[in-house]
Amino acid sequence: MKNALSSWGLKIVALFLAAVLWFFVTSPRLEPVSERAFAAPLSVVRMPRDLVITTQLPDTVSVRLRGRASDLRSLSSQNLEVTLDLSWAQGGEATITLRPQAINVPPEVEVISVDPNKLRFHIEQLRQRVVRVRPFLVGQVPDEFVAGQPTVEPDQVLVSGPGSQIRNTSEVATERIIMSGRTDTFTQSVGVVSDSPLVRVIQPLTVLVTVPVLPRFGPNPDTETSGPVATAPTSDTTTSKRKAK
Repeated sequence: MKNALSSWGLKIVALFLAAVLWFFVTSPRLEPVSERAFAAPLSVVRMPRDLVITTQLPDTVSVRLRGRASDLRSLSSQNLEVTLDLSWAQGGEATITLRPQAINVPPEVEVISVDPNKLRFHIEQLRQRVVRVRPFLVGQVPDEFVAGQPTVEPDQVLVSGPGSQIRNTSEVATERIIMSGRTDTFTQSVGVVSDSPLVRVIQPLTVLVTVPVLPRFGPNPDTETSGPVATAPTSDTTTSKRKAK
């Protein structure tokens, strides 16, 4: 009798374990399948150092995925980064097709679409050029002072950028130099910056700018005179006086 009860107990335990195992195996399959869109960041890698992309690329692409709700919740946009390998790039127009197979997702998640699925952009060769530096003065000195012509040391820097922009770049500016409240000549070390995000300063990165600030003088006495102006006697007057003697 005891052996029979023991056998029945083992069967019940085995049946319970089998039910638990079946539940864990089949429960994911019972989850509803859903779709969700992610903004996957776009990353450019292995770009040749002497080339630059001159047209705007999107920061992200829209990736639509299908899978179990729990699997989709475990994903994040950062995990879905879309990497563009441009080791093959050359100057000119380029087109890349973004295929679903290139998106790194778990095996149980399906990539439905990528938008945009094609990227078109322009690539140019990098060029260098020496250009002059223009001091960027902001504000005015007090009324009783006057600012002279600033000097820059060094007054030229080396810049780098796409050939189409470098050809049209003749100068770059310093960072802002505040003139408000200045009452003395001063020298300031400031950074050199470019107006174009594709043109960068190579060297030097900073320059010394000297701005003369002097007191404002009153009217010039040589040009502001009053009353009759005395003149030297002419030769005829001098001769008449000699005859009278």
